[in-house]
Amino acid sequence: MTSATRVALYGRVSTTDKGQDPQVQLRELREYCERRGWKISEEYVDAGISGSKDSRPALNRLMADAQRRHFDAVLVWRFDRFARSVSHLLRALELFQSLGIDFVSLSESVDTSTPTGKMIFTVLGAVAELERSLICERVKAGLRNARAKGKRLGRPRIFVSEQRVEMLRGLGVSWRDIAKELGVGVGTVHRIAQRRSKNVCGDRESHAPTDETDTVCA
Repeated sequence: MTSATRVALYGRVSTTDKGQDPQVQLRELREYCERRGWKISEEYVDAGISGSKDSRPALNRLMADAQRRHFDAVLVWRFDRFARSVSHLLRALELFQSLGIDFVSLSESVDTSTPTGKMIFTVLGAVAELERSLICERVKAGLRNARAKGKRLGRPRIFVSEQRVEMLRGLGVSWRDIAKELGVGVGTVHRIAQRRSKNVCGDRESHAPTDETDTVCA
């Protein structure tokens, strides 16, 4: 990165009533940019927001501006100020990499524009993959255990009466309100109504007269 590098600063504190101040982080980040000769494009700050949340106002804005290429690098005080987990951090770094944006963490001395930083990025990817594999294995083990105990898995089935759907439609109730009343999706209600219509049509055809009069099922 050169002196013409445009840098976005990101700071976050979980609370604002316990002496935490994002300016402590930002002051050090500004000084670092000054030493490197970098131009600060914008400062993004989330105050009083837990790091356990993927969605944060300032972070969301930073990610959107990254897509618009408003800066060349992102500078944070520490990893945990930016990401809630290794997988969250890796997803962000992968996006930055695809956009040609570097990521620098001041406390961990990580700079993805350097060979060491690229190596750490690779290691993080391996750790995240291991984390996903372990979670997947735990889920599979839980499902096997549940089946062994005879537990029924999946969403409970909801039985909806075709006559009830027909009655509600006859009263002028909208498809959306019918779905809400019965606790199913709108598409499910449509399918039930179509099936009901076909059944009624079939019944009429089976009792149709033998002359040339046509029977129409709407």
